[in-house]
Amino acid sequence: MNFLRGVMGGQSAGPQHTEAETIQKLCDRVASSTLLDDRRNAVRALKSLSKKYRLEVGIQAMEHLIHVLQTDRSDSEIIGYALDTLFNIISNDEEDEVVNITEENSTRQSEDLGSQFTEIFIKQQENVTLLLSLLEDFDFHVRWPGVKLLTSLLKHLGPQVQQIILVSPMGVSRLMDLLADSREVIRNDGVLLLQALTRSNGAIQKIVAFENAFERLLDIITEEGNSDGGIVVEDCLILLQNLLKNNNSNQNFFKEGSYIQRMKPWFEVGDENSGWSAQKVTNLHLMLQLIRVLVSPTNPPGATSSCQKAMFQCGLLQQLCTILMATGIPADILTETINTVSEVIRGCQVNQDYFASVNAPSNPPRPAIVVLLMSMVNERQPFVLRCAVLYCFQCFLYKNQKGQGEIVSTLLPSTIDATGNSVSAGQLLCGGLFSTDSLSNWCAAVALAHALQENATQKEQLLRVQLATSIGNPPVSLLQQCTNILSQGSKIQTRVGLLMLLCTWLSNCPIAVTHFLHNSANVPFLTGQIAENLGEEEQLVQGLCALLLGITIYFNDNSLENYMKEKLKQLIEKRIGKENFIEKLGFISKHELYSRASQKPQPNFPSPEYMIFDHEFTKLVKELEGVITKAIYKSSEEDKKEEEEKKTLEQHDSIVGHYKNMIREQDLQLEELKQQISTLKCQNEQLQTAVTQQVSQIQQHKDQYNLLKVQLGKDNQHQGSHNDGAQMNGIQPEEIGRLREEIEELKSNQELLRSQLAEKDSLIEKLKSSQTSPDTNEATASARDSENIAELKQELATLKSQLNSKSVEITKLQTEKQELLHKTEAFAQSVPVSGESEAAIAAKTTDVEGRLSALLQETKELKNEIKALSEERASIKEQLDSSNSTIVILQNEKNQLEVNIKDSKKEQDDLLVLLADQDQKILSLKDKLKGLGHPEEEEDELESIDQDDEDDEDEDDDKSQGDN
Repeated sequence: MNFLRGVMGGQSAGPQHTEAETIQKLCDRVASSTLLDDRRNAVRALKSLSKKYRLEVGIQAMEHLIHVLQTDRSDSEIIGYALDTLFNIISNDEEDEVVNITEENSTRQSEDLGSQFTEIFIKQQENVTLLLSLLEDFDFHVRWPGVKLLTSLLKHLGPQVQQIILVSPMGVSRLMDLLADSREVIRNDGVLLLQALTRSNGAIQKIVAFENAFERLLDIITEEGNSDGGIVVEDCLILLQNLLKNNNSNQNFFKEGSYIQRMKPWFEVGDENSGWSAQKVTNLHLMLQLIRVLVSPTNPPGATSSCQKAMFQCGLLQQLCTILMATGIPADILTETINTVSEVIRGCQVNQDYFASVNAPSNPPRPAIVVLLMSMVNERQPFVLRCAVLYCFQCFLYKNQKGQGEIVSTLLPSTIDATGNSVSAGQLLCGGLFSTDSLSNWCAAVALAHALQENATQKEQLLRVQLATSIGNPPVSLLQQCTNILSQGSKIQTRVGLLMLLCTWLSNCPIAVTHFLHNSANVPFLTGQIAENLGEEEQLVQGLCALLLGITIYFNDNSLENYMKEKLKQLIEKRIGKENFIEKLGFISKHELYSRASQKPQPNFPSPEYMIFDHEFTKLVKELEGVITKAIYKSSEEDKKEEEEKKTLEQHDSIVGHYKNMIREQDLQLEELKQQISTLKCQNEQLQTAVTQQVSQIQQHKDQYNLLKVQLGKDNQHQGSHNDGAQMNGIQPEEIGRLREEIEELKSNQELLRSQLAEKDSLIEKLKSSQTSPDTNEATASARDSENIAELKQELATLKSQLNSKSVEITKLQTEKQELLHKTEAFAQSVPVSGESEAAIAAKTTDVEGRLSALLQETKELKNEIKALSEERASIKEQLDSSNSTIVILQNEKNQLEVNIKDSKKEQDDLLVLLADQDQKILSLKDKLKGLGHPEEEEDELESIDQDDEDDEDEDDDKSQGDN
């Protein structure tokens, strides 16, 4: 506390002595009073003094107040007073009561005091954990001051408090419940608390996001009226920015959760010009910044691209373009909307194509790009708006060769509108390029350079552009006009813009280099600019001239004899000097504004005079500075070698390209041949199926022909004998042949059925034999087991009876022995006995003891025998159990065999029925043959066959009866 006492002593006007004593007495009451009411009143009094006498109350009462939070949690009123007092001590939000403190030293002292008290409070991490647990109390007088106190702690020592909350169990989750509180005051202060909690802490940001923060915050924004809402909407938007900015995980979660679609209603701004309050402007500004956080160029390309596509699919980009073309929009909102649209379309072909199709609501309609370019080249427009339009144009052309071609085509003679009714983007750029406003010159030059970025085709196309300078004079090319303006000594900003355009145009384009060198005045102008010793302001122009001259050397194809690489290098060495040239070239990257422009793609300048470098041009300088330096120091032999290597590489590339084309053509031919083969295979399969069908039909016809031929031969043989009978019965010879075939088939079926019947009979015999043998085995085994068990039981019963009789006899002898002993003792005591009587008694006693020992031995032997019998009985019982299980198994097998026998009998009955049907058919066929006049020999054969069948049937019947 020494440092706090020092602060107290340094105050200009301290409290009176009575106030210090009062605070001390109140602290004593809080610490020592046993009544809750007394402690509550003391804490209430400390609260009233804590604003005016913040230092004294903090020094003396903080420890007691923390003790109250720990011990008096059951009383919400005293807890609320204690939290309010701690908030007044720690917070720097002083009210009107504290007057006459306007000096800076007093303000700094107040801030330091809050930080010092915060450090004392969080020194014991349990205090922060205690505060988090108090926030679970739903009582308004506890939760609200607790939220304010924790917010104040985070404002003073944010990282330390964040770490304590992060390691506290369920710490962040407890705070998330504040957003669901039905009391708006607590909910709104909860949003402020989460703002302070999530600031610059990625781990807490992720936890808050996965605790459903996005859903709750978007619900609050919708409830409050979106952009028309109050400061609560502003606080929610700031919290959303904290959660999403530079946090790829949360951005992906926001997109995957379909929360981008919920942002579209924010930008449904009406056509009315009124209603743009300061709060609405602030809210809409934050909403636009939130979109830019999701599609920022500094995000990973994959994440940015997916968000851009989602914004187009849900109609958010369309809504932003509507605001862009609307009237009555405040200037700062319009500027931020242009910047937002720029980053939503940057590098996304679908979004860029849509933006190219947007028209302004004018008569006749004009493309949005043209309307924006008109603002960019208009010097009366605000500077920030012109910078935003330039950024939008750059983003529209970024990785968009289609858009670059459309812009350049508006400059070509074949596409210029001869009537002059409409202004194209190319005409606006040319007008700005040659305007008297240096800022318009710079913006137009940079915009045109972006139309040529990494696009050699458009660089060559732009060489065709011709400009009419004045009436009666021939037109000059755009390239020549740019160099003419350079030589006229215009403003530095104009010359820097034109030099950046020329460097971009000539790089990687030998044809443009040749056109530039074809004008004999260009090289002397550049060497003169570089060789002069000018002031610091002109050093940047000298560096850009050196870069342009180096580009004409490095990308020179030696097509002009007077300006070949070697001659240009000799010219530099003579008039400038190689070291001086390299030094001037280094002026570009050493410029203070170069590093600033190389950081972000957006042209964000505080004022027009800082508008010097373009972001994409800084990349070009970084790429070319080293190779130009090497090219300057190379000798002619090295250049020749390099030229030869380039030629060989070009030849190699041409050969490779030729072979690639051949391979591509062969691939196409292979694809065509594969398709032809597949179609031919299909045709072949169809033809093969047709052939097989035809072959089968031919075979059928052959069979029919052979059958008819055989039938015809038989008909010729029996024509004389059977012609009359056949005609009389009305049956043709073909039917006779068919009947004979049916007879043969029936005979073969009958033989097959007989064989099956014999197999079934043999199977039934086997089953019967197997059934009888298990039954007898089971009977004998069970009979034998039952006899053994009966004998054992009888033997056991006799042994038990013998044992009982012996035990009775033993007990009798023992009682008799005891009586004799008692009598002997009594007689010996009463009367003295002689020696003979004593000897008789001793003999009798020994006799009794011998008999008793013999009986005990016999009893022991009987017990051993009973034990052996019981063991034998147990083994016999085990054998009986196993026999019973075997009987159960055999019974199951027997049941299965009976089922099989029943099935076999059923099948036999079916076979007999089939045989009866066969016999019936044979009899009917015999009748038909007799009616047809069949010879008697065949009838006799059929009768013999039938007799055999009947004999077989009789045998089968006898067998079946024998089985029964």
